Amino acid sequence: MPLLSIIIPAFNEEKTIHLILHKINNINLMEGIDKEVVLINDCSTDCTEDAVKNFMHNNPNLTISYTNHDINQGKGAAIHTGIKKANGDFIIIQDADLEYDPNEYNILLKPILNGHADVVYGSRFIGGKPHRILFFWHTIGNKFLTFLSNMFTNLNLTDMETCYKLFRREIIQNIQLKEKRFGFEPEVTAKISKIKNIRIYEVGISYYGRTYDEGKKIGWKDGVWAIYCIIKYGLL
Repeated sequence: MPLLSIIIPAFNEEKTIHLILHKINNINLMEGIDKEVVLINDCSTDCTEDAVKNFMHNNPNLTISYTNHDINQGKGAAIHTGIKKANGDFIIIQDADLEYDPNEYNILLKPILNGHADVVYGSRFIGGKPHRILFFWHTIGNKFLTFLSNMFTNLNLTDMETCYKLFRREIIQNIQLKEKRFGFEPEVTAKISKIKNIRIYEVGISYYGRTYDEGKKIGWKDGVWAIYCIIKYGLL
């Protein structure tokens, strides 16, 4: 039976981590695909670990591989750890908050299962799915970063910075990734674009964004670093 590995990097997400795990536990994947969660706690200073272990104890039916980083290394580093530990035929990245809806996994899986795609990005900027209205400058920043990335990769993505990226396991596990923080997005995009005959698709997804008071962590410095990563990996 095919297996989907759901990588969740988590840092100080005690308020939402159990909710996202419940959502994952309740979804039914198309064509009988099974699922495993690969959860990386990036040395949280709150009760994230307690929340995860409590969920694992009460929901033994959901396969969860749990790892705790001894020191905080960044979202990208947590994703690297998750990729190495994943056993699935397919791998998807899932944030620990509630900005992205696991009920849409099947939307991303469909192009791969139909034999069309090797990588699928979930775009917040196409399709008719619900989108929370939040930050104007964040939207402009995301679109600028995607535009700049497309210039170097010769792709026509609409949302390079999206969390939802679905890969065939052999593709993502064979890429050497270096960026330990939010540079993961432009780095992985640049590197998959260079794979010969790679088939990249994009599908519309919903987006339930958070404010900074609600726990959003990315800031303008991450945007500046993303520009650096786009140029660095685009020119390699």
